[in-house]
Amino acid sequence: MVEIVEVSEVDDEVVAAMNRLIPQLSSSNPPPTRDELEAIVGSDTTILLMARDESGVLGSLTLALFRIPTGLRAWIEDVVVDADARGKGVGRLLNEAALDLARRAGAKTVDLTSRPSREDANRLYRRLGFAERETNVWRFDLRT
Repeated sequence: MVEIVEVSEVDDEVVAAMNRLIPQLSSSNPPPTRDELEAIVGSDTTILLMARDESGVLGSLTLALFRIPTGLRAWIEDVVVDADARGKGVGRLLNEAALDLARRAGAKTVDLTSRPSREDANRLYRRLGFAERETNVWRFDLRT
C-alpha cells in the first residue's frame, strides 16, 4: 500500500531518495544537498511530499504556498516518480495529496508546468482536472 507523507525531518533515507529521484526528473540540475532539503522542509512556504511503500520511497512532489495581493496561491513543482513505480498511481496520489493540502490552506488555485514531451504526466494532470492555461510562461535566467 502506498502512503503519502509530508517530510518533516531530513534523514539519510530522504537524502538518498532525492539523490535517486532528481536525476530521473532533470539532467541539468543536481539533486539537492542535505542543507537544501532542510531549507525546503523547514520553510513555511514549501511542503515536500513523498510516496512510500514497504520497499521505500517511490516518488516526491513539492508544493509551494505563497500569498500575493490577489490571494493565497499554490504551485506544484518537481513531481517525480521512480521509473520502477510509474503507471501504478503514485503520481496521482502525490498530486491529490498536494491538492488537498492547498485546498485546506485556502489557496485559490494550484498551478504547475509540464513539458509537452511528458505525455503520461500531462494525461494525469488532465484526468485530475487541471486545465491548460492560455498564457505565456516567461523565464529570466539569473545564471547568465
